[in-house]
Amino acid sequence: VMMSGMAKDTTAPLWKKGGSLSSLSGHELRRRGAQGRPKGSKSTASYLDEPGQPDDASRLTVQMGNTYQLGPPKHFPAVTVNHILKDVLTNCLREENYEPELCGQRAKTISEIIKARVKDVMAPRYKLIVVVHIGQLDGQSILIGSRCLWDPKSDTFSSYVFRNSSLFALANVYGVYLE
Repeated sequence: VMMSGMAKDTTAPLWKKGGSLSSLSGHELRRRGAQGRPKGSKSTASYLDEPGQPDDASRLTVQMGNTYQLGPPKHFPAVTVNHILKDVLTNCLREENYEPELCGQRAKTISEIIKARVKDVMAPRYKLIVVVHIGQLDGQSILIGSRCLWDPKSDTFSSYVFRNSSLFALANVYGVYLE
């Protein structure tokens, strides 16, 4: 594409900013004066701040490399977790009486204590799920069930039931391996 000398001079600033010349006709280029635009018109130009820079969305993505690890190097320590569950539930609830207003907060506190202690002995790349149920022990019956979709070769759980004269507590810790 050949441009006249005057057209090159007036369009050079647009090229440097990354603007577009497609909206300029030959007649408009000739009518441009020293100010660089036709009389009585408004001009808009769209351009990138820095044409060579990637956009924000591509800078925020994190690329993770494959480890090609097909199984856990160390399995979930179920026996150790059972000891932790027994110790925490016994120490926290040994002398407690059932109070319905406080049981929800107690269950949250106990699950946080269990999670913190299990994380110290946990195998790498396992995700933990801790569930604690506390209920009144008054001659009634309760059935608590759980279902999980997992790989039986690497995923497992530990469970412990505690009872005193007025309450029961059931704590479950699920260890799910993250590939």
